[in-house]
Amino acid sequence: MLENAPQDLEGRPFPTRYWLACRALGVDVSRLEAGGGVRALEADAAMHDAVRDAHAQHGTMHEGYRVGGVGDEDRVKCLHAQLAFALATGGNPVGDWIVQRGAVQWPDACCAALQSEVTA
Repeated sequence: MLENAPQDLEGRPFPTRYWLACRALGVDVSRLEAGGGVRALEADAAMHDAVRDAHAQHGTMHEGYRVGGVGDEDRVKCLHAQLAFALATGGNPVGDWIVQRGAVQWPDACCAALQSEVTA
């Protein structure tokens, strides 16, 4: 997980606070996105309040910006950003939805450590 400051080096707002850095998790979430996961999450009436709550929580922590810098509190721009935010803040129903629907699984070993072994 990577965490950005709320502003870039020139003081401009940087809307995405957390980034999903694990390649293995990213692949699983990308598969869900490619299969219509963003539209499915937005269309899931049971998740409507949870999406709004995640955006509101992110906004209080990050100068009013919603998760992924999305403009509409009912929309989802990026499942990667939503999952990163959930993981960084202790979880939320949106993150749980993504993990369940995307069959997202932690890798057995950190891919960065595996890469270090390959290049050593």
